[in-house]
Amino acid sequence: MKKVFEVNHQGNHIHWINGEKLYVNGELQDENLGLAIRGDLEGKLEDSSRIKVTIGGFLTINCKIFLENRLIFSSI
Repeated sequence: MKKVFEVNHQGNHIHWINGEKLYVNGELQDENLGLAIRGDLEGKLEDSSRIKVTIGGFLTINCKIFLENRLIFSSI
């Protein structure tokens, strides 16, 4: 089953697929290989702001997206 989270924040498109790949404005910036119950993906916007995506869950996948350590999206 494919799980996708997408956020548009201040003109930037942040796209996360299956806990494995993080795309920012269409560019692959980080990926996890293999299965994990919890994981982090990191990237940067064009202005060098840091993005961190935290994923986790057991029966469902939850996602939180932080920009410069500030929560901008939560699926919970």
